[in-house]
Amino acid sequence: MKFDVLSLFPNYFQGPLSESMIARAQKSELLEINCVDIRDYCKDKHKQADDRPYGGGPGMVMMAEPVSEAIRAMKTSKSKVVYLSPQGKPLDQKLAKELSKEKHLILLCGHYEGVDQRVLESDVDMEISIGDYVLTNGCLAACVLIDVVARFVPGVLGHPESSANDSFEKGRLDCPHYTRPQNFEGKEVPEVLLSGNHQEIDKWRQKNAFLQTQKKRPDLNLVLGEPNNE
Repeated sequence: MKFDVLSLFPNYFQGPLSESMIARAQKSELLEINCVDIRDYCKDKHKQADDRPYGGGPGMVMMAEPVSEAIRAMKTSKSKVVYLSPQGKPLDQKLAKELSKEKHLILLCGHYEGVDQRVLESDVDMEISIGDYVLTNGCLAACVLIDVVARFVPGVLGHPESSANDSFEKGRLDCPHYTRPQNFEGKEVPEVLLSGNHQEIDKWRQKNAFLQTQKKRPDLNLVLGEPNNE
């Protein structure tokens, strides 16, 4: 899967996209991530990519021409162009799965007051928001989207079933997890997890996933039914 990330600050991505699973996925050629400087598509000698908004007001607006040129230089018949925006469709697990089936995502990062509306109308396929808040720019949102989507690309996670048990899968949160030592500051690991009885372990995990969700996120659409109290 290929990502082209369009931004005024491409160096922003060097840290988050060169560590951990995302770095390994790129090394294994499961992901290709290309960070593009929109200023490379400015035609004036000063590389100006933003200007004052018509109608007045604070801030600057990213200019239509360089942004449009950058998108069109990257775009192919297999591309989907996404603008990271607080006005976009909320990013969730379902949308991430859908996006993971795309061959090529072009991620447009907004800066300042945003992008000239005419670009959004002519060159952008969809707007996506990572939450009901405003960031200083769209770079962090692009990193979040790449990370969430990449988890559903076959081979990126070490175990093929890892994402199937994540929080928000099946309409609930994940169950609690434990590892060594068996006793930590007087707190023991639940006995069932030490039993080796995989059927009972699975029942315990489903029950506690339900209870976690009821306690922390009762607003979620539960599909597990009532927990098993046996």
